[in-house]
Amino acid sequence: MRPSSALDRFLRGMEYPATRDDLLREAARDGLGPDDRTALAQLPEQSFSAAWHIRYHLTRRALTEEFAPSASAGLVAV
Repeated sequence: MRPSSALDRFLRGMEYPATRDDLLREAARDGLGPDDRTALAQLPEQSFSAAWHIRYHLTRRALTEEFAPSASAGLVAV
């Protein structure tokens, strides 16, 4: 997932280091959209040193999901 412009602004405005829980609390307080909050909730439970660190994890997760074989790829139609 490429961060939305709202999520990107939010990450730039955060104080670091920040934990996933810090991010979720501030995202709710700032009124960040539900899709962006869901993306933050899927981050690993750790401390993030900067916005780029979070973007890295979001991008890595999106690429893993995009290139993972689908469950139906091994099914054969009869």
